[in-house]
Amino acid sequence: MRKLLFFATLLCVSFSFSQSQDFKVTGKLVAADDQYPMEAATVFVQRVKDSSLVTYTISDKDGMFSLENTTADEYLNLYVSYVGYRTYFKKVKMDKDVQDIGTISLEVSNALDEVVLRSTAPVTIKKDTLEFNVKSFKTKKDANVEDLLKELPGVEIDEEGKIKVNGKEVNKILVNGKPFFGNDPSITTKNLTKDIIEKIQIVDTKTKAEAFSGEAGDKESKTINLTIKEENNKGVFGRVSAGAGTDERYEFAGMINIFDNDQRISVLAGGNNTNSPGFSFGEISKMFGRGGSTSWNSNGSFSIGGRSFGGGAGITTSQNTGLNYADKIGEKTDVSGDYFYSSSNSENESSSQRETILSDSRFFTNSSSNSDNDTDSHTANLDFEIETDSTFQINIAPSFNYSKSKTLYNSSDETLDEDRVLTNQSAVNSNVESIGRDFSNELSVTKRFGSKGAFLRFELENSINKNESDDFLSSNTEVFGTNPETINRNQFTDGDKNSKGLSAELTYRLPLVDKKLFLNFEYEYARDKDENRESTFDFNATSQEYSDFNTELSTDFEYTDSRSIPGVALSYKGEKFSSRFKLSYNMRTLKNEDLLRPEFNVERDFNNMQISSYVNYRFSPKSSIYANYRLSNNPPALRQLQAFTDVSNPLNTIVGNSNLEPEKSHRVYIGYNGFDWQKKTGLYLNANAEITNNQVISKTTVDPETLKRITTYENVDGNYNVGLYGRYSKDFKLDSIRKIKFKAGAWTNLSKNINFNNDVQYASNVTSVTPNIGVDFIWDKVLEFKPYYRITFTKNTYDIEAFDDRNFTSHDAGIRTATFLPEKLEWRNDISFNYNPNIADGFQKTAWFWNSTLAYSVLKDQGAVTLKVYDLLNQNTNARRVATQDYIQDSQSTVLEQYFMLSFSWKFNSLGSKGESKDNNMYFFD
Repeated sequence: MRKLLFFATLLCVSFSFSQSQDFKVTGKLVAADDQYPMEAATVFVQRVKDSSLVTYTISDKDGMFSLENTTADEYLNLYVSYVGYRTYFKKVKMDKDVQDIGTISLEVSNALDEVVLRSTAPVTIKKDTLEFNVKSFKTKKDANVEDLLKELPGVEIDEEGKIKVNGKEVNKILVNGKPFFGNDPSITTKNLTKDIIEKIQIVDTKTKAEAFSGEAGDKESKTINLTIKEENNKGVFGRVSAGAGTDERYEFAGMINIFDNDQRISVLAGGNNTNSPGFSFGEISKMFGRGGSTSWNSNGSFSIGGRSFGGGAGITTSQNTGLNYADKIGEKTDVSGDYFYSSSNSENESSSQRETILSDSRFFTNSSSNSDNDTDSHTANLDFEIETDSTFQINIAPSFNYSKSKTLYNSSDETLDEDRVLTNQSAVNSNVESIGRDFSNELSVTKRFGSKGAFLRFELENSINKNESDDFLSSNTEVFGTNPETINRNQFTDGDKNSKGLSAELTYRLPLVDKKLFLNFEYEYARDKDENRESTFDFNATSQEYSDFNTELSTDFEYTDSRSIPGVALSYKGEKFSSRFKLSYNMRTLKNEDLLRPEFNVERDFNNMQISSYVNYRFSPKSSIYANYRLSNNPPALRQLQAFTDVSNPLNTIVGNSNLEPEKSHRVYIGYNGFDWQKKTGLYLNANAEITNNQVISKTTVDPETLKRITTYENVDGNYNVGLYGRYSKDFKLDSIRKIKFKAGAWTNLSKNINFNNDVQYASNVTSVTPNIGVDFIWDKVLEFKPYYRITFTKNTYDIEAFDDRNFTSHDAGIRTATFLPEKLEWRNDISFNYNPNIADGFQKTAWFWNSTLAYSVLKDQGAVTLKVYDLLNQNTNARRVATQDYIQDSQSTVLEQYFMLSFSWKFNSLGSKGESKDNNMYFFD
């Protein structure tokens, strides 16, 4: 706390001492030939002595610009840059607080000009591309790409590593236009260093085929392309790291990259027992076990970039290796590929207590379990892009996966009625081994015709998945009461699941207006076939083998899902306005053949209209609005349609419903994105709504005496969900090295859910509101101070007397700090606080979580010694309470506890060592 007070005092004092003076430079930009205002030109000023950027802005629709900042320099160099026009230059004397440059006429650039300007503008706005000149943005000297992105205007990176540009999520990062380790953003942003990057380009996300044919991409997601400096495109760079800590915690990681112009080879390896993906490097990933780009699955495993690491909750130990390759074969073929191997072990113990509320009673369930999982996985991906000429492109992308896992699982459950009388209990022991083999391939062939935008495309996707499993299970289930029952099982199940998928799509685009209005004729055919066989054998005490076939607990069926979908789409692509409306008709057949129970065979036809549409309008380079509408129909799952009785769980019998109808869903989305380059303000607003009729939900009936359950499925109408989101941000630049970023926002969700409670239908309405605020203070090379706060209000109301309406309020606050003094020392803290006053007595209402990292640079900043503390306050716990409309559950399981770790990392870089960068050379038009 004393440390924080010291820096707060230092901050206040620093505001009082500044030798810089404020300035404001205004003007107007017009084209020299027709005097038309020049919108979206980049205007910037640099220091004369070192060409460092002071500030910049973008001209508005009237060609007006305003540059505001502070400087202690007598003169600044003023530049105006616009694509296709000569760059304007003027040396401005900073002897006035406010000065008007007047009207500046920009002349069209002559391609034959011999002299060019080598110093590029900090920001360049093209038709569909936003480009940043890396040299213009200051970061710490050992910054990686993630550090750089945080400095770019309109770019936000949250604590989990998710990137947004002007409110739109980045879902792909390329290096020189090619994938880097399977398009996983975190590997790229955390491991490539800023000093090898020349430009950052941001565009709407497109497939390769869409980019080749000139189609509009995904308007709600972005792709970042990192351009490597030409002189840095040959050499070797990378880093290695290793650490050891208390409680036998450890980590190691390494990565090496070999660039040789078009050829690129990268190898990485890592391992740890700290629930981290394994690609975290010393000073890069300071906080373990929280955030990053890791996503956790329901079974406790985690994944990064779509690859799985671990198969059980609790503590995961993982080892991973990977190889990435990219090259150009001849003049017509680009190839890239990657291979990953991952090995993990996960251990977990958990327990829970649940109170289930029925329409006329309630009951209680106590559960405990432990699991141990080992998983090994191999994944390989290839990508070929072949352009035989400027009008014909072929894309081929095969993928392979092999995995082997073993899981030991034990559990015990007991159920008590509302008088706390034991009603039933069960114990389960399971040993499962499984092997999975998967193959998929995507093929796209595109032929362009003429220059008006016509093309013909054929796409083919196929997949083959095979899974074999051996499951040894023993269980004991006891039901008490007037008719007591005991069910003992000692079984072996041989499982074999095979699936094959094939889809083909043909698209022809007919230009109605040259390069603007198009009519698409589309047809898709798809067929998925699944074969699912589970042969269960009971243990024969006489032969001491699993030889007695159990028909009731075995399955052997084949089901197919066939779709034939003709469609037509009308699209328009203008300078500011673009739109698309697609209408298609889905003729779908679901067929199931049960080889053990032919009487339950099912064949159903579902024919439905589908609509997909969007409109996008760009008011200016600063703001745009986007809206879409979708009508979709989703058939019930075949297992839901099967009317046979599933008794694999003695306490919960599942019965399908062959009369289910498809779900019909209407989805609407509208969003506004705006970033004012002059005022450094961002405003993002969006709203979405979904109404679903014929939604398939579970319907469970509980026997009042035994508390055994029977579950089936029903269609219900009236479910909806509405979400509203808004966010505002503004940057305040105090001087050349200090700035404040203010962020405020809120999201609201309204939903209605139709459910059944013990055969009684009811509706629940949930309203939640979460306002939040944050202030980031950045003092270059000195201090980062980032406090935030959010509060969530939730209200649940029910139209059934058995349930009481519920109101919840929770508070989340935190501070992220970083200090960089003395020069080679970096200290980072991440402190979070949660307060939930609605938790019942006996459970922790407040929780503090503090991670801290201290790193010291050595070996001329190529190495770093790092001390990390995970859960400094030793309060980490995952004991929690979950309350829904029909149950309240308290649970806890194995959790990663406090540890200290000392690590060392070293990075190396020989890129560009044979030549010097010429970025500082300046040439001007006369």
